[in-house]
Amino acid sequence: MSGRAYALALSAIGVWSSLAFLGLRLASVPPFLLVGLALLIGSGCSVHHFRQWRVSPKLLALGVYGLFGYHLCFFLALRLAPPVEANLMNYLWPLFTVIFSPWILPGYSLRPHHLGAAFLGMTGAALIVTGGSFVSFRSEFLPGYLLGGGAAFIWATYSLTTKRLGGFPNAAIGGFCFASGVLSLLVHVLLEEPYIPTLGELPSLVALGLGPMGGAFFLWDGALRQGDPRIIGSLAYLTPLLSTLLLTFSGRGEFTPIAAGAMGCILGGAFLGTWGTRGKGAPSP
Repeated sequence: MSGRAYALALSAIGVWSSLAFLGLRLASVPPFLLVGLALLIGSGCSVHHFRQWRVSPKLLALGVYGLFGYHLCFFLALRLAPPVEANLMNYLWPLFTVIFSPWILPGYSLRPHHLGAAFLGMTGAALIVTGGSFVSFRSEFLPGYLLGGGAAFIWATYSLTTKRLGGFPNAAIGGFCFASGVLSLLVHVLLEEPYIPTLGELPSLVALGLGPMGGAFFLWDGALRQGDPRIIGSLAYLTPLLSTLLLTFSGRGEFTPIAAGAMGCILGGAFLGTWGTRGKGAPSP
């Protein structure tokens, strides 16, 4: 895999790690209003290439499936299941990205080190999300668990399918953001109480839109176009780790021995995922 693909993937992961920090600063904003406004702001990352937003209805549907479908399932999961369990199900998406690669992308196969890296990363993410506490899955929360897993499935399949299709400009992600943002605002009108963000919330809202809810999508798309999704999927488990570190350094979290163990699993998985890869991003048979 090329150095540029690594740089784009790690940049997207680094930007995504600020999502929890910014989300805490905007905790009073209803979720779908927050998503809708952030995605509309994020679409501005490519507004200077507005003409490239014009894509086929099929491709636009894929973009809305990925951006709107993911957030719809994830936020409904948070409503219908305890947040820790819902978030844990959501973090299946890097694992799905790795294991679905051979089924969606021709020429890719899975080797033991790819699977080992994915499961090490999943273990580390589970430790980060749960804090090492036992998670009790109860039947009454099954719809929320399924929606959390559905969000993971949507993001993984969206990511891999956009790599398979290719042939569309990176700037078209702005159109995906815009359409998904409009749909999110419609859901806000239907399901949530009206809310007007305060002036003090605007800087964080803009940062959210230009960063983890906007710019990161463009970086992620570029990484997948140029890189190996099996490796990128393993690296994606760095997201919850970096998020925890950011919260710790900002005084909003605590770095515990459990987090240190999670760091070892995630970094080990990231190293294992890149071990033995041949060439620069070419699929191995």
